[in-house]
Amino acid sequence: MIDLAPGRTTPAPWTNVVANPGFGFIITEGGGGYTWAGNSRENRLTPWSNDPVRDPLGEALYLRDEASGAIWSPTPRPAGAGHVRVRHGFGYSVFERRRGAIESALTLSVPADDPVKIFRLRLRNHGEQPARLTATLYAEWVLGVFRAQMAPYIVTSYDEEAAALLARNAYNVELGGRVAFLAASERELSYTGDRTEFIGRNGDLRRPAGMAARSLSGHAGVGHDPCGAIRCAVDLAPGEEREVVFLLGQGADADEALQLVARYREPGAAARAHEAAVSGWRALLGAAQVHTPDPALDVLLNGWLLYQTLVCRVWARSAFYQSGGAYGFRDQLQDVMALAHAAPEVARAQILRAAARQFVEGDVQHWWHPPTGRGVRTSFSDDYLWLPYVAQHYCEATGDVAVLDETTPFLEGRLLQPDEAEYYDLPVVSSREGTLYTHCTKAIDYGLGRMGPHGLPLMGAGDWNDGMNLVGAGKGESVWVGWFLIAVLLPFAELAERRGDGGRAERYRAEAERLRAAIEAHAWDGDWYLRAFYDDGTPLGSHRSEECRIDSLVQSWAVIVGAGDPARARAGMDAVDAQLVDHEAGLIRLFTPAFDKSDHNPGYIKGYLPGVRENGGQYTHAAIWTIWAWAMLGEGGRVAELLRLISPVRHAAEHSERYMVEPYTIAADVYTAPGHAGRGGWTWYTGSAGWLYRLGIEQLLGLRRRGDTLTVRPCLPPEWPGYAATYTVGAATYQITVERGRGAGTVSLDGVELADGQIPLDAAGGAHEVRVIIARG
Repeated sequence: MIDLAPGRTTPAPWTNVVANPGFGFIITEGGGGYTWAGNSRENRLTPWSNDPVRDPLGEALYLRDEASGAIWSPTPRPAGAGHVRVRHGFGYSVFERRRGAIESALTLSVPADDPVKIFRLRLRNHGEQPARLTATLYAEWVLGVFRAQMAPYIVTSYDEEAAALLARNAYNVELGGRVAFLAASERELSYTGDRTEFIGRNGDLRRPAGMAARSLSGHAGVGHDPCGAIRCAVDLAPGEEREVVFLLGQGADADEALQLVARYREPGAAARAHEAAVSGWRALLGAAQVHTPDPALDVLLNGWLLYQTLVCRVWARSAFYQSGGAYGFRDQLQDVMALAHAAPEVARAQILRAAARQFVEGDVQHWWHPPTGRGVRTSFSDDYLWLPYVAQHYCEATGDVAVLDETTPFLEGRLLQPDEAEYYDLPVVSSREGTLYTHCTKAIDYGLGRMGPHGLPLMGAGDWNDGMNLVGAGKGESVWVGWFLIAVLLPFAELAERRGDGGRAERYRAEAERLRAAIEAHAWDGDWYLRAFYDDGTPLGSHRSEECRIDSLVQSWAVIVGAGDPARARAGMDAVDAQLVDHEAGLIRLFTPAFDKSDHNPGYIKGYLPGVRENGGQYTHAAIWTIWAWAMLGEGGRVAELLRLISPVRHAAEHSERYMVEPYTIAADVYTAPGHAGRGGWTWYTGSAGWLYRLGIEQLLGLRRRGDTLTVRPCLPPEWPGYAATYTVGAATYQITVERGRGAGTVSLDGVELADGQIPLDAAGGAHEVRVIIARG
């Protein structure tokens, strides 16, 4: 049973794989269960297994009844036969079950600031006889990228005084000094660092050989297939309840590792860390709380979308479907746009972090790995443009224009060869520096210098759709980047003008008009806009195209930018509604038909099966932009209808056997392939979470912050009578009521009507009442 949310209990990023997380306590016949967590600024736990013969879990917590020899897990896997109740919340997961007379509740959480995963195992004996159990935590060390590569270099040791099993990999070039650890609240432990001993020859984690022994061997050191396993005894009188704490973590060195063990091993300290982390999440996610006629939407907007964005995308940068840890230049920049209300300081830091990954020429790293910054330099045509786009949004939303004068260095590296799409390297941090404003203008100017034969931006190695990497290897052009560049140029021209850079503002407006005219002259196909032009000039996304006849991306952005011819933009959206919205499967296709057999090769997107991921399936990122465009056209009814259509809560409630993924996290894609239509793709690691949050808060409900003011201009479906929201700024709270009635357009604060509708925000404190009247439906 899943009560609410994810197996994701991580509040910060990890860049070194400490263990293969998967996990299970064996309390009966098997063990484990998949859950994972990460924390700290420089560490991460990622789900991975290099040994398909054995259970792919990398952690397991086992219980054994010493009288009967029975083994089981408090989790569904690896030894979790029977009913397990699973509850997920912000910053924690709970697994509850009962086997015979023994009831267990396992709570997983991570402290806000330390790289430690805390296992709090509460056991209760409901029987009439005493029970002696052993609890065993197993972890499969990685301490690098791939376990099979790192295993020969991992050395384990046991610290008798601290009762902690330690592991290190001095051959990890970037993080060789770090020390991982396992420890427990009980000091009387047996242990092993030998994976072969614990699992057994040809064994697996469902019934590992080590669980048949009363104690573990005490083997540690070098020459083993490395793992970590610690075991303690737990005696329970009839009716007695006890809590045992296990720790899995990593310190910068052995001293810090042992300090972390001492800090969190006691049950009281572990409980306090859990409560502090959960309280922190409540405060952060509570910045905007809404109550609408759609409770499923409320669940997503009141925490889960921001949680997904911050935990998975910004901090961990990793998930079960995409285990990596790298920053994507455009990825995290888009993500932090959703944090303007709840965590603007995180957005600010990411903007400056991204600026420091720009080359002196103006292009950027497509992605890079901390701490060294090793990554790829590419000819993607949109990456660098997200820096000015997001910086301008941040300045407008927060009023923090001082960030534009913050200084960061550039990078230096060899230029791409004419026929080279990308290369992987460690660039040099340049002695040249520039303000954020300079970084932004350099990105814009770089983009303006890369135009094709129709006067549109060159496609390069791809645009937002990475899979179209062969459309424009030479002279191919991207119509979408044309729209996007206009979306960058016009707001940034206003920003430049406010800074006294009038000449630049004038030039940017002229370039925006030139691009608009080029799109209207060359990219209108009669009923919708083209997607791109191949190198040979063949249009992509045309009614003449055998595959990818219509693409939603360019239609929605013609509206979002506000620069498309109004009649054409509306016609393009009507075509999207007619050809790409699938009400039966509950999705919005990115384009149709899928790539399959056409002569032109758009790139690796064609390697996906038709109807899978970007290749003709729903790519949720773009589906949200489609709904965003309808909101900008004032179509509140259609906005609510399409939000319900793509809602993961609705998918899971009404079609769980078809959708097959979590209801509380947005999926990156939904399949349209025959036999799999409506099947959810990968979840958690997707930028659509942040965009969906913004769509709901800013467009549907109309809550838009502009520095020290808030406006409420909703686009509600006609059947909604209104909604209520609580907006928190510093120590102040604003109770907002939106309702239909006479005097539409009236906005009042604490009973006083505001002539301009601008609600002043005062973070100093106090409770305020806001009333907004909108027209009757």
